[in-house]
Amino acid sequence: MKLSLICCSLLVAGAALAAPGQDRPQDYAWSMPMHVPAGAGIVQLSLPREVYLHARSASLADLRLFDADGKRLAYAIGAPPAQSATQRTAIPARIFPVTGATATGDGLQGIDIRTADDGRLLSVSTRAGTAATTAALQALILDLGKQTQDKRIAALHFTPPARTDNYSAQVLLEVSDDLKQWDAIGTTTLNWLSNGDTQTLANDSIAFAPHTFRYARLSWQAGEPLAFAAITAQAISETDIAPPRASIVLQGAPGTQDYEWRYATPLAIPADSIALQLTHNNVVLPVTLGVYRQNSYVPRHRLHLRHQARPAQGAYFDPLLSTTFYRIGLDGKERISGDLAMPVTQTGEWVLQTAKEHPLSASDAPALRLGWTPSTVIFLASGKPPYQLAFGNSNAAAVAQPLSQVAPGFKADELLALKAASTGPLQPTAGAAAPALATKDGAPWRLAALWSALLLGVGVLGFFAWRLLTQMKQEQQEQTDQQQTGQQKTNGANQHD
Repeated sequence: MKLSLICCSLLVAGAALAAPGQDRPQDYAWSMPMHVPAGAGIVQLSLPREVYLHARSASLADLRLFDADGKRLAYAIGAPPAQSATQRTAIPARIFPVTGATATGDGLQGIDIRTADDGRLLSVSTRAGTAATTAALQALILDLGKQTQDKRIAALHFTPPARTDNYSAQVLLEVSDDLKQWDAIGTTTLNWLSNGDTQTLANDSIAFAPHTFRYARLSWQAGEPLAFAAITAQAISETDIAPPRASIVLQGAPGTQDYEWRYATPLAIPADSIALQLTHNNVVLPVTLGVYRQNSYVPRHRLHLRHQARPAQGAYFDPLLSTTFYRIGLDGKERISGDLAMPVTQTGEWVLQTAKEHPLSASDAPALRLGWTPSTVIFLASGKPPYQLAFGNSNAAAVAQPLSQVAPGFKADELLALKAASTGPLQPTAGAAAPALATKDGAPWRLAALWSALLLGVGVLGFFAWRLLTQMKQEQQEQTDQQQTGQQKTNGANQHD
């Protein structure tokens, strides 16, 4: 019975260790107050630089959001959403009237068109000798100029001639890049209504899906053709907006080799750009940047080591980038190598190696600059404000949720329009546990704790089993001794009789 109770107690203790405990703000070494806009339900936050410098997990598994009562808030984390800016530009069209010919169909019959070598439209005229030549206006050809790849035309705006009274007509718009092949992209009814001395505009534009073209042809399907005083195209262009960036400058320390410098790095930084800040002018420095890794491979045969470039066991240098950094003075100005893009790399230490015959002295050692794009956190502002952002616990397990569980049904444009939270200054948490070494994830520490608990349980079970067996042997020996003593007394009594 005692052994059963002990086993149950150990199993309950192991389960308690295996299950994640209740998160508390004081379990995290650092915190930052968050300011959430009033009335916001779903809020976004670009993670501050301080989070990456003090988090204890490469995957930010120790990131937490708490309300005023210490209740944990649900959040999703990911790359910042792509954003772009739309710019609208007015392009005045050069107008060329077409008279005496039908302007619809494939091409312009009986029309001579002259263009310059750069495609600029010079003139449009009726061909001499064309039958049924008339001076009546049939169509308008527009030259909008050469457009760049990032600009697309989405509308045309028409200005009527001065003193135009009531007017109404249905027009067809066709576009072309070579004045030969025309594509119809829209029709509309243009009209102006006059009331006494005041002219009231009813509809003076035609809108369509954004297109890239140089020439346009306007013809009438109903109503009288009109030579407009001006026609203006509306071009739109979209420019990608780069997400906010963060950076850190690290000072180096001498490595184990004379030609090596090491830079301790916060593990949570997802560096995707790297640069050197050289201390002197007129320096050209070829370097190799990389990290030290551990190899636990044990070859089964000595022949495996013959062509192996790295040691079978222990640390080895993994070169990630070989390039040349420079800082050169030129006519009173400096030409400096910039940041180099690279795949996202997370490590606790960067290593710089120069040529072995040209080691760097302490005064020549450059600083290392790393850049990265902070992630965006989207969270549900539930519970009681004020809220706080907490981090700095190497034993914490990841609790981030899929975006669909935090902001269900939200579209991309709705996520872009979310109100943004801001953070206050970094604060150490009073009573927080002593800092532990950063790890790539908090889970290994939890697993180690679980295994320790289980091994301890096995040891305790073994001890109690040994004690129980010892007690059973003692009880059995006592019973045997009692039986022998009773037998001896019986034999003595028989001999006395």
